[in-house]
Amino acid sequence: MTLPLDRVLLQASPVLPVLVIEDVALAPDLARALYAGGVTVLEVTLRTPQALDAIAAIHREVPEVLLGAGTLIHTEQFLEARDAGAQFAVSPGCTPRLAAAAEDAGLPYLPGVMTPSEVLLALEYGYRSLKLFPADGTASVKMLKSLKGPFTGIRFCPTGGVNLDNLLNFLRLPNVACVGGTWLAPPSLIRARAWDQITQLAREARDLAGSLEPH
Repeated sequence: MTLPLDRVLLQASPVLPVLVIEDVALAPDLARALYAGGVTVLEVTLRTPQALDAIAAIHREVPEVLLGAGTLIHTEQFLEARDAGAQFAVSPGCTPRLAAAAEDAGLPYLPGVMTPSEVLLALEYGYRSLKLFPADGTASVKMLKSLKGPFTGIRFCPTGGVNLDNLLNFLRLPNVACVGGTWLAPPSLIRARAWDQITQLAREARDLAGSLEPH
């Protein structure tokens, strides 16, 4: 690994907005709205044709945020994301080729896992900060509790089912460093340019997470 994510990225913000951006022109204002709400780390998913241009626009106009590219599922995307300005990469899974591509690009990498075998594979590549995907409700909380025993020192960022109503259930766990989700900036609010509402959602999530004692 090129950077200890558990010391830098995952500790930088307890909540990670997972952004689906359809209009590049809205990207900088979206980043500013989230930053105004106290969220300093953003993940732009490569789910739209505009995603790389959106990363470049945020990198250029809102350099104060720590900016990542998410949903990287092809090896060539790591260099594309880095060249656009991404400072870290996130995938829903982990394969040998993806891990090698992240290393070649020099990008800090948060690979996705869902099973103990996938955690072991990520560990073989030196990753101790992992995305748990999909994380949905009580079952995922129980799973994370079970993973703590055999995998001491591993930190997780659950996504895919986390929201304002259940985020504390995850953040209370000692092996959870942060949580991610689209609820912080729903595409409908982005399209409506509802920046004040997005700032409020970010502030509510940040304040709620901040109410917990550090572990």
